[in-house]
Amino acid sequence: MKSAYKIVAISAAVSLLLAGCDKKDNAAPQKAAGNEKEVVVKIGHAAPMTGPQAHIGKDNESGTRLAIDELNEQKMVIGGKPVRFELLAEDDQADPKMGALVAQKLVDAKVSGVIGHMNSGTTMPASRIYSEAGIPQISGSATTPAYTNQGFKTAFRNMANDSQQTKVLAYFAVKKLGVKTVAVVDDRTAYGQGLGDEFSKWIKAQGGTVIAHEFASDKSVDFKAILTTIKAKKPDLIFFGAMDAQVGPFMRQLKELGIQSKFLTADGGCTTDTPKLAGDGAVGYCTLPGIPLEKMAGGAAFKEKFKKRFGYDIQLYAPYLYDATMVMAAAMKKADSVEPAKIVAALPQTDYAGVTGRIQFDEKGDPKGGMISVYQFQGKDKEKLLVETISVADAEPGKAK
Repeated sequence: MKSAYKIVAISAAVSLLLAGCDKKDNAAPQKAAGNEKEVVVKIGHAAPMTGPQAHIGKDNESGTRLAIDELNEQKMVIGGKPVRFELLAEDDQADPKMGALVAQKLVDAKVSGVIGHMNSGTTMPASRIYSEAGIPQISGSATTPAYTNQGFKTAFRNMANDSQQTKVLAYFAVKKLGVKTVAVVDDRTAYGQGLGDEFSKWIKAQGGTVIAHEFASDKSVDFKAILTTIKAKKPDLIFFGAMDAQVGPFMRQLKELGIQSKFLTADGGCTTDTPKLAGDGAVGYCTLPGIPLEKMAGGAAFKEKFKKRFGYDIQLYAPYLYDATMVMAAAMKKADSVEPAKIVAALPQTDYAGVTGRIQFDEKGDPKGGMISVYQFQGKDKEKLLVETISVADAEPGKAK
């Protein structure tokens, strides 16, 4: 992150100036310029738009932007007035400190709601700021259980969390692949560490044994020292909790070192970029929350209109960000208001049929139910192939199959 202390100082100065000029409600909607009747509703979005995860961040932003465009085409009327949605998109650089700065910037801009952040590590500090401001937040990709375990009434997500996903990962490893011993590696981010810890827990619950747990970082690209240590222990399977920028090189180096262990990773490594980065080493399994896009209600149509609008294929989370934005708007319609407090109150009662499926929130703000899809990589530039979709309920340890 560039010159973090300067950014903090500038942000603090701007916040003080704004506080002195305007102490009114933090997220009051504004009238559109040139139209006294139309109300502009600001929706914030935050994701890494620079750095090694920028391609996924752009995917998230595009899913949100597509929803905003369609909502404006609907010419919605809320509270008796026509509304126009405006997207305020910010780059949080996948950095927790920048995530907090971006969150405060969106609060100061008086957004009615926030879609994001992308990473668990940025979502966590940002969620506290949104909670204190009373602004609703829906993440379509942050999966750490800690996000909704904080008890913030403003925090929601429409994707299965790490505990749900790793329960299926562990079930698949032990019951379907027949592994008994595993080695775990994580990148020490909130996302990667959360996956590593939860996967270890569920492996033990399924009767497997964790014989090693090693640590890298989200900047690492050379894993040979870690892998050499693991190779000597001969685990049946190696699990890596990280994003594709690390997963690809990790897989390539598995092959270079002649490691025969099966390989498994989660959603952050389940992208079209992973096999490109892994080359011929792209052999293993990954998971994605939910059902495959082609089996989603309207999934094929969504894929087509996304490609037509942005000129590239969906990377990963775009359908979930699209649905998160639509759910936010549905809550506004239900509340008949664009005031944050009323949106927050309406979200738990919102029942929305989205592209990714039916969306309802439980008492924590997590999605009810849950399905996890398992995919297999089979070599350089080959698309990941669907193996099966497993219910989280069916992966419960000890449950008769």
